[in-house]
Amino acid sequence: MQRLLAFALVGLAGAAQAADGLESHFARDPAQAVDAAYGAKIAEYTTDADFNTILTGYLPASASVPTPMAALGDVAGAPNRLPRLQVVHDYFRSLEQASPRVKVFPIGRSEEGREMIAVAIADEALIADLEANRERMAQLADPRRIGMDDARADALIARTTPVYYLTGTIHSTETGTPTSLMELAYRLTVDEAPYIRAIRRNVITLITPVVEPDGWERMVDVYDWHRAHPDRPTPPLLYWGHYVAHDNNRDAMVASLALTRNVIDTFDRWHPLVLHDLHESVPFLYDNTIGAPPYNAWIDPLLVGEWQQLGWNNVQTLTRLGLPGVFTHGEFDTWSPGYLMFIAAMHNGISRLYETFGNGGADTVERILDPADYARTWYRPSPPRAQVLWSQRNNNNYSQSGMLAALDYFAQNTDTFMRTFWLKSKRAVGKPADAGPAGYVLTADDPRGPAQAQLLEVLARQKVEVHRLDAPLTVQWPAAARIAAPGPDAKRDEPAEGGEAQPGAPRSRTFPAGSFVVRMDQPYSRIADTLLDRQYWAPDDPQKHPYDDTGWSLGDQFGVDVERVVDPALLAAPMRAAAPTPADLARIDGSGGVHVVANAATAELASLRFAAADAGIEIATAPFSAGGREFAAGSLLVRGDVAPHLRALGLSATALAAAPEVATRRLRTPKVALLHSWLGTQTEGWWRMALDGLGIDYDYVSTQDVARDARLLSRYDVVLFGPVGGDPRLVVDGLPMNGAPIPWKSTSLTPNIGRIDATDDIRPGLGGAGVEHLKRFVRDGGLLVVAEDTAELAIAYGLAPGVRVAEVDDLRIAGTLVRAQPTETPSPVTWGYGRPFTVYSAGGLAFEVSNQVGGDARVETAADYRRPTGRGDADDIDMPQGPGYVAPPTLPDVKPWQAVPLNAEQMRNNLRLLPEEQRPRALLRFAEADRLLVSGLLDHGDALAERAAVVDARLGDGHVLLFGINPLYRAATLGSYPLVTNAILNHDAL
Repeated sequence: MQRLLAFALVGLAGAAQAADGLESHFARDPAQAVDAAYGAKIAEYTTDADFNTILTGYLPASASVPTPMAALGDVAGAPNRLPRLQVVHDYFRSLEQASPRVKVFPIGRSEEGREMIAVAIADEALIADLEANRERMAQLADPRRIGMDDARADALIARTTPVYYLTGTIHSTETGTPTSLMELAYRLTVDEAPYIRAIRRNVITLITPVVEPDGWERMVDVYDWHRAHPDRPTPPLLYWGHYVAHDNNRDAMVASLALTRNVIDTFDRWHPLVLHDLHESVPFLYDNTIGAPPYNAWIDPLLVGEWQQLGWNNVQTLTRLGLPGVFTHGEFDTWSPGYLMFIAAMHNGISRLYETFGNGGADTVERILDPADYARTWYRPSPPRAQVLWSQRNNNNYSQSGMLAALDYFAQNTDTFMRTFWLKSKRAVGKPADAGPAGYVLTADDPRGPAQAQLLEVLARQKVEVHRLDAPLTVQWPAAARIAAPGPDAKRDEPAEGGEAQPGAPRSRTFPAGSFVVRMDQPYSRIADTLLDRQYWAPDDPQKHPYDDTGWSLGDQFGVDVERVVDPALLAAPMRAAAPTPADLARIDGSGGVHVVANAATAELASLRFAAADAGIEIATAPFSAGGREFAAGSLLVRGDVAPHLRALGLSATALAAAPEVATRRLRTPKVALLHSWLGTQTEGWWRMALDGLGIDYDYVSTQDVARDARLLSRYDVVLFGPVGGDPRLVVDGLPMNGAPIPWKSTSLTPNIGRIDATDDIRPGLGGAGVEHLKRFVRDGGLLVVAEDTAELAIAYGLAPGVRVAEVDDLRIAGTLVRAQPTETPSPVTWGYGRPFTVYSAGGLAFEVSNQVGGDARVETAADYRRPTGRGDADDIDMPQGPGYVAPPTLPDVKPWQAVPLNAEQMRNNLRLLPEEQRPRALLRFAEADRLLVSGLLDHGDALAERAAVVDARLGDGHVLLFGINPLYRAATLGSYPLVTNAILNHDAL
């Protein structure tokens, strides 16, 4: 059925152009001169005539507007050349200076201060009218401004030109886009072909040529090094952006990166109908506009039709123009909203993405394709060739041909797309009545004020409106049947203290005045609903292998109380618009020289210790009462003028004249190192971002530094070693030492690399010496924190005696949010966590703990024992005949997260037995199977249920803290940040 729909759409889209009329439709203006020299270079660098089209086989000449050759020294896509960022930006500004059809706008800067731009191209009259056009688009984007009036919208649509936004090079190793967009901009500016004149007349094309400027400059460094050393292996691009690599295209939810915020701001300013993000990977051009199911459940259903319409038309047009290997659909699911292009999908626009074949540089390379890439399928009717000589110019031909064909089709159908945009905007405002819910409420009495402030900041970045209640409000939920299986309809929160909510029973809740309301009757209701709702990926969904994470519910990840409200009374309640800062949520009650700051699993307690370096801070080691409040263990007693720090961090406090009577420990400022491997810096970048955001000082060191440093404890109290994302053995062994060194360092040839960290040769790993140095660090009293694959490394190399990776056969989990809770073992690591909370599990890693090295595989428990064959029934003891019978001892009945206690016989002469003070302890365990899933995909969850998620292993005088979860992930898991910050603050008292 899907294929029939797709081909039907193609037929409708192509009806206006008969097959024999396509060339005439795209024909150039015969009266306009062409740049023959440039065209000859295009032909020379294109490795096969089949890899070009009539759209890009020539370049029009201009007496006043410079071609890309003026900036590049050769044509766009020429071999052996990658332009610097400044060259790219200067070229667009040269177009602006030469033509009134071009306007350049700065849109922000990167983490390292590099500029991002947006370039508008259209007819001169449209460029002159940009500001007024933006205002008209803003009214269509917010139907409330014109009273939801279709007639007024029709009048606006008739006078308004839509924007089509092209973005490139978010992934820095994908190198063809900057030059392709430079040449596309030139064509749109000067070409007088009728179809391009129609594009200029009917569309404002907006271009951001380099979305990740920091990574682009480093990629050019790497490529220049490669060109200077053609016979040596090329260093991989270890640092793309300042923090993360490929994951920068997973940031469109939290918008923690500068590039994401800049694109969202640009989108909100221009209200483009399309955001089309350009990538490179599979051959030869994959238009993944359509993607495979499951589709994101929060998008407007009208968007699915637009995806089909644009995607299939693009494939059909390019195939008719003779390009092999153009396809859509594929295996990319449109479930996660984390991709940059999805900014449009969640803000009433249209998200699009190209994957054009690329070589990771400007070399011309013989490529051998994977059979899956050249298989003929219903969605790949003209497969690419199995072996091909591929050039950067081929790449530019494909991407430009695709963009020109897309812009042409869009220009012919602007009225349809504009009216659908208006309708989607109206439907977003009408969401409470059409689809629900009424809204979401973040309660004013949430004990995790800093995390709540950060969640509100995420919503502000997404341009979501937030209000505050003027008075208390009680809302109702009607009685409703619930299915038995955990899924999206499971209770949002754990039951309130003192009672258990009954599934299906009516309930009510009263929110105090000042609670925050995210109404669903606003233009960007869909992004708010997407981020705050819960997700459910059915285990039997036909798409067996999700493309990315399956759960992301931000309220759960942030550890913040977020209530989904269906009661329409919410929308009638008196409230006012609000844009709170952390300082707005911070309260200091009472007066006096001692500030008591509660630990409600609050990572900012660590921030306070580092920010208030001169303040005397003690940490309570037991619960206590003070100022009419109850405080949990781990709360801070702070002396000195710390009110400015508290407000800046969003921390509330109770000021007292004297310290309460409670056992405390002086809290000194720890010395922290963040350890990374030279294999890759993708996932640990999120750890750097988290530490930087919290203001925790640390040294950034590599595994090679540790291999050289036998006295780590003299420099550090805590070493954090986040996930590497690969085989743990490679972290130790490193890469094969073939040939000359592979450096990562700043030189005159490579001025932008080696600034975050540097090495003469990336290949050596931690090595045996590094493992021994880490062991010595821990034995002498240090704290080593490891997660996921580095936790597996610690287990495999003897840093965590008595801990093994648990076998979780049949478990299916893929970037899922699950519940966990502290075990019966008290620890400062879990201070502030009194109830189950949400953690992120990438693949279901869990641990088993034992009182002996090697584990408890041969130690039987009550669950393992089965009565042998004999007389009686199953519950009877098979009493043997004869005197002197002694009943067998009761076998231990232990939980999955606990070590099996050994009896005297099992301990006798047991050389594998760990001393009691050296035995590992599970501090956090996964919830029971029926309460495990919070959001995402979980199948056979009983294999993971109740197993250890965080373990404190002992080695000598120190600790190794092992995380099966990723506690610092994609700037979203704020609810588990305190597990790490508690450990840092209490490193000397675990």
